[in-house]
Amino acid sequence: MSQVVSSESMQSVPVARPLRKECPPGACDCQREALLECLHAPEARVLWLTREEEKRLIERITRVSTYDELLHVGSLMRKNLGIHLHISPGANEVRTVRGLQIHLAEQPGLCRKTRDTIPAAIRKCLENNPTIVYALLDAHDLLGAASPPSESA
Repeated sequence: MSQVVSSESMQSVPVARPLRKECPPGACDCQREALLECLHAPEARVLWLTREEEKRLIERITRVSTYDELLHVGSLMRKNLGIHLHISPGANEVRTVRGLQIHLAEQPGLCRKTRDTIPAAIRKCLENNPTIVYALLDAHDLLGAASPPSESA
């Protein structure tokens, strides 16, 4: 006596996504508890980034080979998890990848460890792919590609 379930009824069944486990007390300032009260709010999407998913994200970041791919990964992080990634040249001149400012916007539910791990993975990716750094600098007009060529008399 088995029941056949139509595909229409399967579409309405909500799927519970695993949530990130609680950080050890005193080790993090992520304010996870505040988000647990309103799990259906868009801000709570960041809790979907479990430790396993974070490892997959780090692996994906290390496989990035172009500036467009890096932008795509950043837009997916924003769309799926609500995480805002900011990469920009530092205030002083950029001689190495260390001169770039890479950080995630602080938000409730985003662990301190994650706020450190993702930028570190991006920095490692940029060290391995200097063409991405050049494209990033060019996008911020630091290499002068966006300026019109000067006319000589």
